[in-house]
Amino acid sequence: MHQPSSTVYLNKENYYMEVFLDPFNKRVRIDDYRGNLSALLNKCENLAQESQAEKLIVKGRPEHIGHLLEAGYVLEAKIGGYFRGTDAYFFTKYYSPERKKNDHWITEDGMVNSIVHLNKPKEISHPPAKFALIKAEERHAEKLATLYGNVFKIYPTPLQQPEYIKKTMSEGTVYFIYMDGNEIISAASAEINDFYKNAELTDCATLPEYRQHGLMKFLLKRLERELLERGIYCSYSIARALSFGMNAVLHQLGYRYQGRLMNNCYIYDKLENMNVWVRNLAE
Repeated sequence: MHQPSSTVYLNKENYYMEVFLDPFNKRVRIDDYRGNLSALLNKCENLAQESQAEKLIVKGRPEHIGHLLEAGYVLEAKIGGYFRGTDAYFFTKYYSPERKKNDHWITEDGMVNSIVHLNKPKEISHPPAKFALIKAEERHAEKLATLYGNVFKIYPTPLQQPEYIKKTMSEGTVYFIYMDGNEIISAASAEINDFYKNAELTDCATLPEYRQHGLMKFLLKRLERELLERGIYCSYSIARALSFGMNAVLHQLGYRYQGRLMNNCYIYDKLENMNVWVRNLAE
């Protein structure tokens, strides 16, 4: 059962910090900050230990790279243009030896290497005309939850709950879906940050019996169009490092590999490494 995550806003005398507490994935993430870096890093490390987190993530700014390295953080990935055009750097600290160990790293390196050398397909065959690509609404939440429940045994957010999907919609997340008759067969979403003008393409799922149609590419391209209409050019996606198909789709859509987050979240059936892919939609 998912322990609820929460966002805490700390407005202290000499710093401000937006902290995402994520007990299900045993991690704490600093999504935004300003002010005295030493003081706020001390605070977020205290928070990580108080909440028994195994991993701490800081979305660092370029001018703080040196400070974060000196403070013992490790750079794992980068999102170009994340903060209204300024790059974000994912710096991490680990609090348990198990969380820092990984048996799949070399295999995943090899997979990324083979993917970035794939030729981009010249022509994409369109899915059967009977599949309808539409923007999801609240009335689709029940069926969306069923799709996610069927595709993922474990997911880092409670997408198997229709109420949670409705909540994300009300907070601005946009879902596009493919339907075959009355059934949702594939879905993806864009989690939009209107303040910093970036979006994460996420929640990508297709029922196994429909995977040969390449539906995900069309869903992601449709989401990109939505982002461009809103003046958002920083688009990124964080894909399971062991999923050849999803990483290959992102590469073929023009996303660039920008690092890997080790043992980042519980997804599919275990704790997994996640590859970061980034695209500037303005180019």
